[in-house]
Amino acid sequence: MTLPAALTLALGALIGTTMTGGASAATSGGEAAEAYDLVVRNGHVIDPKNHVDAVRDVAIKDGKIAKVAERIDASAAKKTVDASGEYVTPGLIDLHAHLFPGPEDAYKNGWAGVAPDGFTFRSGVTTAVDTGSSGARSFDLFKKNVIDRSKTRVLAFLNIVGEGMAGGDYESDLGDMDPDMAAAKAKENPDTIVGIKTAHFTGPEWTAVENSVKAGEEADIPVMVDFGNNRPQRPLEQLLTEKLRPGDIYTHAYSGLRGELGKDGKLNPGMWKGRERGVLFDVGHGGGSFGWDVAIPAVEQGFLPDTISTDLHIDSMNSGMKDQSNVMSKMLTLRMPLKDVVNASTWASAKAIQRPELGNLSVGAPADLAVFTLEKGKFGFVDSFGWRVDGNRKLSAEVTVRAGKVVWDLNGQAAQKYTPAASRFTASTDEH
Repeated sequence: MTLPAALTLALGALIGTTMTGGASAATSGGEAAEAYDLVVRNGHVIDPKNHVDAVRDVAIKDGKIAKVAERIDASAAKKTVDASGEYVTPGLIDLHAHLFPGPEDAYKNGWAGVAPDGFTFRSGVTTAVDTGSSGARSFDLFKKNVIDRSKTRVLAFLNIVGEGMAGGDYESDLGDMDPDMAAAKAKENPDTIVGIKTAHFTGPEWTAVENSVKAGEEADIPVMVDFGNNRPQRPLEQLLTEKLRPGDIYTHAYSGLRGELGKDGKLNPGMWKGRERGVLFDVGHGGGSFGWDVAIPAVEQGFLPDTISTDLHIDSMNSGMKDQSNVMSKMLTLRMPLKDVVNASTWASAKAIQRPELGNLSVGAPADLAVFTLEKGKFGFVDSFGWRVDGNRKLSAEVTVRAGKVVWDLNGQAAQKYTPAASRFTASTDEH
């Protein structure tokens, strides 16, 4: 009697299970194995929050981290990934991105922004923070068009300018920097708005910074500063030692565009003083804000970033920046230890935006994680100004898991291996 192929496979699996004493559903001790949704096995886990830096298994169930241990029985798991020889990290947090694409010409609802899901998962990013593309007047459209439609967890720093990043004239409009309006919008959206942003301001006044801090104080959230044009009336040291609060963020730390490095090759003393006060320093690579001629001497002098981010937009992704994993690889090339690079892209960023549930693999945390290979060879890393530095290590995202689901799988590690018997089109002749 000829049975349909699918029935034959099912019957064979049932017989195999019966003959092995139900090994797929029970441990050798007779206890039923946990029916996890996914188990990532044998990977070197780096989880800075929990001080884990060792080979571990990670189990996921119902969109949450269920267990992290030296060995987890995966016999009843729906899916497994063998991460032997690879690194497993919490899902990366890109703290600085522009994710409000649309028909206009700027970052707000414009061509400069990118749709998050197309450029996050492939580099291990599961949470991306839009930094100032929208303001209080344009945030609702951003939420409707991007935040609510994305698989990526999208959060936002709200621009102090009501219109957001709608172009130079708007971004320097002192009359549209209402701290009360910004704070009110932030308090209306506590699940998604994590901070206030000022950026691209060209004038000599402190208004953009001061109003941002006022909004941040009222909403109890941090401020991120892209310091705009370099003006002698508002020196960098004064920003970092007087204007910003502990926990506020200075992005583009290695740009060299606002006096971060002196002509003597020494780091601006204000950078050290700001760090002592608790100001955080973010990479924010972008298309014009990361220079080897600043980053190398700064790191040699001991000034490493608190957080690593991309400043992702249509230009930066197609030039030296590329993506989060590439920026992380640049920091490895600067001899920043791997565990510190991971921390600056996960747990440190989660703390910076006051989201302690993110950036870690604690039991009960959202099941966001990434699996990386650390490739060895010769790789060229280009800064924002066209200069290349060669490195011998490069991170590449193999698998990304968001909310317990595999959303990126470079080499099919989470996929079932194809065999002719498992073909979608296999069936008995009676069915044709």
